[in-house]
Formats: sequence, C-alpha cells, structure tokens
Amino acid sequence: MPVFVFVIVLSFSFYIVYKVQYARSRRPMEKKWISGKSSMALGLFVSMFGLNTLFLQQTTVAYIIAALFMLIGGASMWAGFKAYRHFQPFAKREAEELDGTQS
Repeated sequence: MPVFVFVIVLSFSFYIVYKVQYARSRRPMEKKWISGKSSMALGLFVSMFGLNTLFLQQTTVAYIIAALFMLIGGASMWAGFKAYRHFQPFAKREAEELDGTQS
C-alpha cells in the first residue's frame, strides 16, 4: 500500500527532525515537550509499520506481530501525547521567561 509507505516515511522523517531539535535545545522543559512529539511520531511509525504488515502478509504470525506493533505504537503515541500536553504550558512559560529576560 503506497499510502502506508508514504505515512511510514513521513512519520520517521518527523521523528528524526524532532530528535535533532531535542539535541539542539538547551531548555529542559522544551526538551521534554519535544520528546513527547518525537514519541508520537515514532508511535505512528511503528503503528503504520504493523498495519502495513497486515496487508502484505496474511499469516497467523504476521497478524500477531502486526497487532503487537500496532499496540506498542498506539501506546507510544498515547504516552507521547500525554507528555506533549503536560509539558506544553511549562515549555511556553519557560520560553516567555527566557526570551523576556534576554531583551
């Protein structure tokens, strides 16, 4: 399925971008916020990889592995979303405080 392959490549690309942003950031709350976004991107990658496996191979083992990948990816997306929402106000406040003192 070309759509799944496109989403897989796109989500992995976003994961790489977020990890580079994470490494370049010097603010602790911003790092945790970006880490949540990268966790969501990685979860989408793993989930789509599992979903793509369902369409490529129709064996019992493939179904079990695909279900496992989709569960792990879904859990990663959920945990990343929770971290993203939790750290977003702290990262915003941190950015306002640090940008306000430098002016």
